[in-house]
Amino acid sequence: MADELTVGIIGFGYMGEIRKKYLDKCPECLVTAVFHTEKITGKFKYYDKWEDLVDDHSIDAIFICLPNFLTKEVVIRGLKAGKHVFAEKPPGCSAAEVLEMMVVEKQAGKKLKFGFNLRYHPAVVEAKKLIDSGNFGTVLWMRGRYGKSVDRGFDSSWRSEKKYAGGGILLDQGIHMLDLFLLLCGDFQEVKSFVSNCYWEGDVEDNVFAILRNNNGQVASLHSTMTQWRYLFSLEIFLSKGYIIINGLLSKTGKYGKERLVYAVNRTPPPMAAHHSVVQTTFSVDQSWELEIQEFLEAIINDTPIQVGTTTDALKVMTVVGRIYADDKT
Repeated sequence: MADELTVGIIGFGYMGEIRKKYLDKCPECLVTAVFHTEKITGKFKYYDKWEDLVDDHSIDAIFICLPNFLTKEVVIRGLKAGKHVFAEKPPGCSAAEVLEMMVVEKQAGKKLKFGFNLRYHPAVVEAKKLIDSGNFGTVLWMRGRYGKSVDRGFDSSWRSEKKYAGGGILLDQGIHMLDLFLLLCGDFQEVKSFVSNCYWEGDVEDNVFAILRNNNGQVASLHSTMTQWRYLFSLEIFLSKGYIIINGLLSKTGKYGKERLVYAVNRTPPPMAAHHSVVQTTFSVDQSWELEIQEFLEAIINDTPIQVGTTTDALKVMTVVGRIYADDKT
C-alpha cells in the first residue's frame, strides 16, 4: 500500500460532505473519487455509478453515505473488491443483513466500520470512564430521550419510505441511543415496546417507546421521537453510588444545545438522596467526526482491529432494533 491511502466517497449529500471535510484534514489519506447522483466537480474523479467507483483498483477505502437499503449491497461489493469500508449507520436494515456482511468481512480480510460517532462525543467518553472507574457502583437503570421534529418536506424524502429507510425515527436517531445503552450496560435480553406513527401517519414510525432489561436486572428506557417539536438529547444513568447525566449534544447545527455532563458520587445511605458533591462540565469542542475517521484509518495503516463500530457492535444493536419492532404486534 502506498504511504497515502486513497479514498472514495459514495454518496455526496449531507453526510458525504461532512466525511470529505474531515478526511481532507487527514494527512494519511486523499479523497480521489466521488459518486453522486448529480454531477459535482472538485479535485477528484466523478462517477455517476457507484459500482464503477467500487471497482476502481486505485482506491484503497470507501466511505458509504447512501440510503439504508443500499448499505448491505455496497458494503459487500466493496469488501469483495478489496476495499476497506466505512459505512454510515444504520448498518443495513436488519440483523440478518449484518450477518451477511460479517461473513464477507471475514472472507475479505478488510476493515469494516460503521459510523456510531456518538461514542466519541466528549460527554459520552467521560461518562464511560466514570462508570468504568467503579466509584459510582453498578448501573441500576438508564433513561434515554432523543428527539426532533420534521417538516412537511420529510414526506418527499427517502427516509419517509420503509422500502428505502428500513424504518423510521428508531433507525434514524434512536439507534444511536440504543448503541450507547449497549456500550454502558452490555446486551439486553428482554424488550417491551410501543411503535407508532399516530401523528405523521406515514410509512415509517414517528415514535418509539421501549423498555429493555438484561439478565443482570439492569433496565433502560428509550423514547425516540420525531414529534418532539424541538431538538432534545438526554441520557440519564443512575448507579448504586451516584448518577451521571448528559444533557444536550454538540452538533453541526447547534440545535441540541450545549453538551453538559453532570455527576455525583458518594450518595448518603438509602433512602436519603443527598450527595457530597455535584460536578458539572460543559463541553465546547466536538471531535467525534475526526476521532471516528482517525480510528478507521489507523486500523488500516497499522492492521489493527476496529475498536468502535465493529460488525459485532452492529449485530447487537440491530438485534435489539429488530426486537423492538417485533414486540409491538400492531
